[in-house]
Amino acid sequence: MAKLLNYQQLGTGKDIVIIHGLFGRLENLNMVAKVLSENYRVTSVDVRNHGDSFHDSVMDYPTMAQDVLNVMQHLDIENAIVLGHSMGGKIAMQLALTAPEKVTKLIIADIAPVEYPAHHKEIISGLKAIDLTAVKQRKDADKQLSQYVDNVGVRQFLLGNLTSKEGVYSFKCNIDNIEKNYPNIMKTYQGSHTYNGPTLFIKGANSDYILPEHRDEILRLFPASKARIIQGAGHWLHAEKTSAFNRSVESFLNAN
Repeated sequence: MAKLLNYQQLGTGKDIVIIHGLFGRLENLNMVAKVLSENYRVTSVDVRNHGDSFHDSVMDYPTMAQDVLNVMQHLDIENAIVLGHSMGGKIAMQLALTAPEKVTKLIIADIAPVEYPAHHKEIISGLKAIDLTAVKQRKDADKQLSQYVDNVGVRQFLLGNLTSKEGVYSFKCNIDNIEKNYPNIMKTYQGSHTYNGPTLFIKGANSDYILPEHRDEILRLFPASKARIIQGAGHWLHAEKTSAFNRSVESFLNAN
């Protein structure tokens, strides 16, 4: 029997599945899930090696998309709107391209179907360098990580993975497995299918994850896609401009 991702369900109605990004966990998109749950049944998942989900040495997009399909099957979700941010967006794209009958609409937050250069290596090095035996409170870990990651907001996001039991700190995410699979995480879709369903790409205006040169590949794989840009937002657009992000999602979902 396949191992099942940790998940959280809110609300009732048509199904929406939400997938977080690299080093994240399902709580990261709660501000989106809670609003959507007023009109939909929202299932948020922790990706393998993240949050409260199982750890596994394999971590590629076909496998991670199958993980989501396993949750849908377990919950008797015949098909769903799928929303993914960053790495979660790539999982969502993989799911739509390989099992289009399972995806009624697709929402991709600040990621393109392209291969990206390695740009998390300093973050991985910083997380691995933290001496957890010297961490008595979160600020101790923050001080160590600051030698590798300047941005306070990014450090807070990463240290959301810290958990403590009886005063002993550990990481929820499996950093070793993420590091081992990092080349796979940077890759893009490897197949030849297209997804013809309604698709929305939402870009943060201050982010460089979706660029004009990605347009042709986006339209090749997702010919029915539209784009929305949220001003004043970077890569974590759903957290930085929550109201604008939710309005973009709801407008797309309410369109015929």
